[in-house]
Amino acid sequence: MSERKTIFIVEDEPMISLMLEDFLDTLGYGVSGIADTLESGHEGACVGGFDAAILDCNLSGDKVWPVAEVLIERDVPFLFVTGGSSDDIPGRFTTCPTLEKPFTMANVESALQRLFSAA
Repeated sequence: MSERKTIFIVEDEPMISLMLEDFLDTLGYGVSGIADTLESGHEGACVGGFDAAILDCNLSGDKVWPVAEVLIERDVPFLFVTGGSSDDIPGRFTTCPTLEKPFTMANVESALQRLFSAA
């Protein structure tokens, strides 16, 4: 990677956030911030300053869709992380890339490469 791209993480499980942060660092990405609630995720999306985002679909019972809407409006690429069928993604987001838990570093790397090549 010629320039270090930064990723905004919206994830409510601290262990998964830390794992993603480690994966991203190893893969040569920077982490611009981590949000663990819908409110902090929305605020971070509005502030911006990152190249892409990884959004957990379910944030302690709140769906991340408002954050995704902000990112779409700002033309910032993102991918959803889902834990399963309880995170049914609304039709308006069906073309957005999705990464299913549990994931590996290779899955994250592949998903981000696809995300940036499509952007």
